[in-house]
Amino acid sequence: MARHNLNDLMAFVAVAREGSFTRAAARLGVSQSALSHTLRELEARMGLRLLTRTTRSVSMTEAGERLYRSIAPRFEEIDAEVAALSELRDKPAGTIRITTAEHAANSILWPALERLLPDYPDVKVEVMIDYGLTDIVAERFDAGVRLGDQVAKDMIAVRISADQKMVAVASPAYLARKPPPQTPHELAGHDCINLRLPTHGGLYAWEFEKDGHALNVRVEGQLIFNSGPHIMRACLAGFGIAYGPENMAREHIAAGRLQSVLADWCPNFPGYHLYYPSRRQNSPAFALLVKALRYGQ
Repeated sequence: MARHNLNDLMAFVAVAREGSFTRAAARLGVSQSALSHTLRELEARMGLRLLTRTTRSVSMTEAGERLYRSIAPRFEEIDAEVAALSELRDKPAGTIRITTAEHAANSILWPALERLLPDYPDVKVEVMIDYGLTDIVAERFDAGVRLGDQVAKDMIAVRISADQKMVAVASPAYLARKPPPQTPHELAGHDCINLRLPTHGGLYAWEFEKDGHALNVRVEGQLIFNSGPHIMRACLAGFGIAYGPENMAREHIAAGRLQSVLADWCPNFPGYHLYYPSRRQNSPAFALLVKALRYGQ
């Protein structure tokens, strides 16, 4: 195949993955108009419409989806083989892309990266905060971080934290105004600080469990954030009850700035795991990251 045809196919894969000419052009380092021209020429040569364009989005036609499923994995294999050549270098190098929720990024990933990266200046790490169950293969991430029960069975999973305990907390000033709830149902009479999940746009339903009985509760309050640290700040200021991982509130509970409520209803969750495809050929840089994150080593 002529080289320019191969480049055109790579351009098509980029647009299909991004669902946008603007984002694909930025990833490829070309202008949007040049990329659009390349795709039109590719469609003309093939005699097929590969993409459906609107003013707001780009989607694949049936022919485009068939072509994408056929060639995208092969480009990934080429990328993996080229990345594997970094083993021949004296020092680990390359970019590692990871998707994770904010709490794991702050409490697990960042401490490990802070220790690791100063000694390996040629290693770059891109961390994307995402509360959804991202398809790391389709989105071209090297790995993801999620709670153990959220990891697909066909992935390699490496435990990177202890099990996670959830807590509901409020400030002493707030609890002086309103008596602590005795059951999750009583949260209906309280001001609660909500978390909006950035990926899905919905509000997180608080998850409780007692004596084998699971209960999800939708709560109300004046404040909604899409960030855990902001929720803790509002809770410390007395704006209501907050719910989240115990280690976000531990130091505040120990100092008396927050008090735990509904402790016998707050469940444990499987600890965080780093997960990645079983067929992935691990570069030295990725192996270093796995070693730095592995729990209990």
